Amino acid sequence: MEMNAFNPSSATGLTEQQVAELREKGLNNQQPESQTKTVGQIVKDNTLTLFNLLNIVLAVLVIAVGSYKNALFINIVIINTVIGIIQEVKAKRTIDKLSLISQPHVRVLREGKEKEITVEEIVLGDILILSSGKQIPSDSTVLSGEIEVNESLLTGESDAIVKKEGDTLLSGSFVVAGQAYVQVDKVGADNYATKIAAQAKQMRKPNSEIMRALNLIMKIIGITIVPIGVLLLLRQIFGLNLGINHAIVTTVAALIGMIPEGLVLLTSVALAVGVIRLGHYKTLVQELYCIETLARVDVLCLDKTGTITEGSMEVKSIDLVNNAKDPAKALRAMVGTLTDNNSTFQALKDSFNGEAPKWRAVKTVPFSSARKWSGVSFEEQGTYVIGAPEFVLKDGYNTYRDKVEGYAAEGNRVLVLVHSDSPFTGDSGLPGDVQVIAFLLLGDKIRKEAKKTLEYFAGQGVAIKVISGDNPLTVSEVACRAGLMDAKNCVDATTLETDEAVADEKQKDMEKRRELIETSGQDVTVSIHQNRFDDPDVCGPQVFYAPGSVEGEKLARCVQESMNEALEVEKPRKQMEGNYYIVKSGAAPAVIVECGFLSNPEEEAKLKDKKYQKEIAKAVREGIAAYLQEETGAQGI
Repeated sequence: MEMNAFNPSSATGLTEQQVAELREKGLNNQQPESQTKTVGQIVKDNTLTLFNLLNIVLAVLVIAVGSYKNALFINIVIINTVIGIIQEVKAKRTIDKLSLISQPHVRVLREGKEKEITVEEIVLGDILILSSGKQIPSDSTVLSGEIEVNESLLTGESDAIVKKEGDTLLSGSFVVAGQAYVQVDKVGADNYATKIAAQAKQMRKPNSEIMRALNLIMKIIGITIVPIGVLLLLRQIFGLNLGINHAIVTTVAALIGMIPEGLVLLTSVALAVGVIRLGHYKTLVQELYCIETLARVDVLCLDKTGTITEGSMEVKSIDLVNNAKDPAKALRAMVGTLTDNNSTFQALKDSFNGEAPKWRAVKTVPFSSARKWSGVSFEEQGTYVIGAPEFVLKDGYNTYRDKVEGYAAEGNRVLVLVHSDSPFTGDSGLPGDVQVIAFLLLGDKIRKEAKKTLEYFAGQGVAIKVISGDNPLTVSEVACRAGLMDAKNCVDATTLETDEAVADEKQKDMEKRRELIETSGQDVTVSIHQNRFDDPDVCGPQVFYAPGSVEGEKLARCVQESMNEALEVEKPRKQMEGNYYIVKSGAAPAVIVECGFLSNPEEEAKLKDKKYQKEIAKAVREGIAAYLQEETGAQGI
């Protein structure tokens, strides 16, 4: 929608006459109508099916001759139809309520006066007054002022973003600090939040193999049942000399047996049970057959913030630089005095929540996005400041640059704690003689259930891909802490500008992950991966199998014993459950062997030797042969 011709002043806003003209043109913030099916369409789609048609025709025939008890099979049609209608109507009502805009009223400037209006009454070009805690109802541009905005509903990232004069604001965001006058750029269906909600509300035809198979069966039956029914009826009347009523009843009984009533009903009931179970986990299912689509997922793409992590920070460690001061005591005093409200400060409060020392604060400087630090000046203990190293240390940052950048490359958010005997300079300026006390390393807090969930997906053969706008090294480190398989193998998509670059990255990925792939026979593949374990006792080859896989455990045991013997491992390893798993390919299984080298550098170097690699591969194949012989009595592979 193009910007209107009115260009109101940020001091007066639009006039009531201009507002009326814009409403007449439809340039108000009216939300678009729902794109979901109507209740009538849902009833029609679930009622007018070939399966129902065949059963209804047969039911009408037996009812027409007075044999009501033989028409009870129509109950299956009714139950199946009702299940589908109820589920889709419930999903429709939930979807229709979806909206990213939850705030009903907003402050607006019109004819030089502030007033409160509903979100729907906003028109294009309106001057809105946004302050902390308010939601942005329409896409806008900042005219004056400065605010910090949380766009987590739109992007999944919880970090506050500073918006200054001329910056764009997206509807659905929340103001977390500051105040600004903004001008509405888009209204109604053109708003960013409205477009996202509209996409979520769209009903898509499910890609269901079960549905296609059932429809094919019903088509074939529908085509063949008519001539077969006519022949059966004629045989009953003329061949067996039965009355018309009796002939119709026996013919319908024969034809009903050809329609897979039980299969259709059992499928609907099984899918309905799946919908109910997903409902317990607050998952919305638009159609019954979406359950099957979910079951066929083999690659799952996740975001980092709010999915793997809780969207909050935690203090991972403290690097003490100067032990002249106690950083923990100072931090407890600071968090007990300051009133900052952001994710970083909350992490400090959670980590240093002990009893604060009874230090008397003379002056506090709260955190701001411009300063990038906060601090407290105490009466007898001096001034303590914590914040981003480059902003706190200024010219002295170069002394610690390598240390800070090294921590940041590992995915940490780095804060520096400094002390000074001097107070703040001026209104809220840093003291000039600060001494570094410690560096604090913060990281995203991993969800408690993340590791178990990722292990479950790995066991089900679902590949997990984490897509995030954060630094690739940070995302990789977080995914590694969450237990994601092969998390260190990350790609910076900003460097991939062509399809050829993507293909090259895939090739490098395969070369990096696979030290050796050898094939024995037609079905057995041995892959040897290299990894470093946190456990210093783990070194040498070790077989992993899928959690809960009895067959995989047996196979892993045979392979592990074979490798322990062939490679003369000093501390024989036991196979164990893990993210790497064993799968079957044809008649023989494919085995993934994980080799961990942490406490034995010589063993790590030895892996690069081709002869040693062949010994590992041979030992694995012999272990597979032992497993096959144990299970089936087969000789060799």
